[in-house]
Amino acid sequence: MSVESLVTQLKGGLDAPICLTWELTYACNLQCVHCLSSSGQRDPNELTTAEAKRVLDELRDLQVFYINIGGGEPMVRRDFFELLDYSISQGIGVKFSTNGAFIDAEKARRLAAMDYLDIQISLDGTDAVTNDAVRGPGSYAMARRAMDNLAAANFGPFKISVVVTRYNVDQLDEFKALADSYGAQLRITRLRPSGRGADSWHDLHPTNAQQRQIYNWLMAHGDNVLTGDSFFHLNALGDPLPGLNMCGAGRVVCLIDPVGDVYACPFVIHDEFKAGSVRDNGGFSKVWKQSPLFLELREPQSAGACSSCGSYDACQGGCMAAKFFTGLPLDGPDPECITGHGEEALTLVNAQLNPKPAMDHSKPVSVALSTTRRLSVAH
Repeated sequence: MSVESLVTQLKGGLDAPICLTWELTYACNLQCVHCLSSSGQRDPNELTTAEAKRVLDELRDLQVFYINIGGGEPMVRRDFFELLDYSISQGIGVKFSTNGAFIDAEKARRLAAMDYLDIQISLDGTDAVTNDAVRGPGSYAMARRAMDNLAAANFGPFKISVVVTRYNVDQLDEFKALADSYGAQLRITRLRPSGRGADSWHDLHPTNAQQRQIYNWLMAHGDNVLTGDSFFHLNALGDPLPGLNMCGAGRVVCLIDPVGDVYACPFVIHDEFKAGSVRDNGGFSKVWKQSPLFLELREPQSAGACSSCGSYDACQGGCMAAKFFTGLPLDGPDPECITGHGEEALTLVNAQLNPKPAMDHSKPVSVALSTTRRLSVAH
C-alpha cells in the first residue's frame, strides 16, 4: 500500500482507534502550567473500577492492542495496578505517562515484572531550574528518582517525554544524552494551548526560529526519537518528519476522560469536540463507530484559507486543537505555521473571545500568578 493510499484510509477512520488516550483521573500531586486537562483535583464522578473494566472489555472486543493512560497522575488511583493487570490480561498493552512521584523502589520492581507495559516519565528541563519553572518545585528531582528506580529494577527502555517550549528547546541534545544514559528513548511533543496551556501558551510556545530549530534537530536526530503527531505542521520546511503526519482526531485517535466522556483528541477537551460517553447506551463502541462528530471528522476536509499555499499537502493545515483554542478557524492556518500565516491570523483574533477548556480541576491557587513568578525566576 502506498503512503498516499494509507493516509486516505486513515483519514476515513478505522474500525478501532490505533491510539486511544485514557485519562484515569484528574487528581494530581503537581499543577503543571501547561497541563492539557487542567488537572489537580479528583472529579467525584470519575469511572468506578467496574466501569473501567467494562470499557476495557469493549476495547478488547474492538481489538485495540494498546492504550495510553494518563491523567492527572494515573498512579494516584487506588485501583491503578488492578486496572493495569486487567488490561494486560485482556491482551491490551498499556503505555502510561507519569510524573514519577509514586515510582519508589518497590513499585519499580512491580512494574518491571509486568509484560506489555511501557512507561513515560514527564520531564521538561534537563535541570531543575528549567523543569520546575513549568512543572513545579521538586518535580525534577522526583522524575530523576523515578528513572533511577526503574533503571535499578531493570525495567528496560522506558521513555522520557518532553513538551518542547521556548525555554528548553536549546536542551534537545542534553535530553537525548540523558535518555541515552538510561538506555531510555526520548519522546518530544508539541506544546498545545489546551487546559492550563491556554493561559501559558503565548509565553511558552517556541518562536518561529525555534520551530525551524526543532525541525532541523529532528531531521538530524529523529531516527530514534518519538514525536507522535506533534510536529507535522513543520513538514512545510522540507522532508516529512517521522510520526503520524496528519490530524488523527476522531479518525485514528480519541480521548476518554476520567468521567467517561469521549473527545476527538486529548487536546480538545471542549463540548464542541465531545462525541459521547462510555456510560451511554452502546458504550464506547457506539461512540467510536456512530458518533455524528466522528463521522463528520472522517469526511474530506476543506483546505480553507490554506488552499492557496503550496505546502498544504505537506503540513495538512496543522493542529486542530492549536487553532481552536487560539481562536483561529479550523480551516485556517496553524498558529505556529512556519510561513508566518498563523502569526498574521492571530493579530486579527480577539483573545477575550477564545474558547475556554470545558473543565478546570486546578487546585485553588492562582495559576496565572504562579506561572508568571516561576518563569520570571527561571528565565
